[in-house]
Amino acid sequence: MVFKEKVIWITGASSGIGEHLAYAFSEQGAKLILSSRNQQELTRVKQNCSQPDSVRILPLDVAQFDQVPAVYQQAKAAWGIPHLLINNAGISQRELVKDTDFLVDEKIMDVNFLGTVAVTKAVLPDMLAQKSGQIVVISSVMGKIGTPFRSAYAASKHALQGWFDCLREEVYQDNIKVTILCPGYVHTNVTINALKGDGSKNNQMADSTAGGMEPSAFAQKALRAIASGKDEVLIGGKEIATVYLKRISSKLLKFVLRRANVT
Repeated sequence: MVFKEKVIWITGASSGIGEHLAYAFSEQGAKLILSSRNQQELTRVKQNCSQPDSVRILPLDVAQFDQVPAVYQQAKAAWGIPHLLINNAGISQRELVKDTDFLVDEKIMDVNFLGTVAVTKAVLPDMLAQKSGQIVVISSVMGKIGTPFRSAYAASKHALQGWFDCLREEVYQDNIKVTILCPGYVHTNVTINALKGDGSKNNQMADSTAGGMEPSAFAQKALRAIASGKDEVLIGGKEIATVYLKRISSKLLKFVLRRANVT
């Protein structure tokens, strides 16, 4: 198996995509470090892994930037320098720009973008020193296009795309791979946990998310993309066509989006 005995650190591992990536990697015999803010849910995920004895849990709020280096040292103490870092921690949004408090914009950028940068910068020196490793970031179709109700979320994912594209070019000679995964609709609690304009939870699942790809199916596709070392992979249903449509005709994309029921 490709990931057998590989050390893999996954952020945002207590639910959704991160949870199912943990299950998929565990089935292949990987040694996992699972992080998120919710220790109770991390424990549940660990217990549900096929090889729980090869799983360590390390609670972490990636937006607490000053805590990241110490947590990384704990991760390294558990299994050694990670072969793979999976940057999955993130939060979505459901509100118009005009109705979104600035503090909400700031929080989404702190978690989705700056938190991911902080975790990556904690791991990167060791990967550079040993001249090997792979850094994976979970972006989104929204890292490529923009729709109503997603301004800060889309901004954070666009920022990830640019930052990791630059990093890839800086570290390719050091034998470090950078892979960006861009999910479309995946059936998780992402829309339930999304922030409204005042910072409260959205507390409802969008129809598009409910009808999205199952996270277990996403995880299998993600593992194949990671194993292949691809730079970037779109994973989803018909919604990923919007990315290609933008390349062909931004005018046509606007026509489509302005008639879509964006929820």
